[in-house]
Amino acid sequence: MGMILVVDDSALVREMLSGELRRWGFTVETAVDGADAKVKIAANPPILVVTDLIMPQMNGYELCRWVKNNPTTLNVPVIMCSTKGEEFDRYWGMKQGADAYITKPYQAKDMINAVKYLLEEAGSYQEDSTGS
Repeated sequence: MGMILVVDDSALVREMLSGELRRWGFTVETAVDGADAKVKIAANPPILVVTDLIMPQMNGYELCRWVKNNPTTLNVPVIMCSTKGEEFDRYWGMKQGADAYITKPYQAKDMINAVKYLLEEAGSYQEDSTGS
């Protein structure tokens, strides 16, 4: 199984989400913003990206558009995760190519379920017999 890239300018959020994903057996890399994420994606394309929206250098909308317009990553699922929870924010995120939009704060199980679902849809994930 490949790597999931968690992109957020908050060290606490990066660590919490990365820890939860690792507990479920995923390999995780982190990036502090969209510009950092682009460098890491170019070096090692992930199987899924979870990105915050409001970040310095390059925001989550810009990162999502870049991922979805890049021939090597256009099929990589992107989950936008933000405190911006208005219907317009959700709509705009999906217009940029996001495959899912999760509002912070979220329940860990909701994030894990979204990750598993999108990876299953992409053919990048099969749950093992232990249920993890």
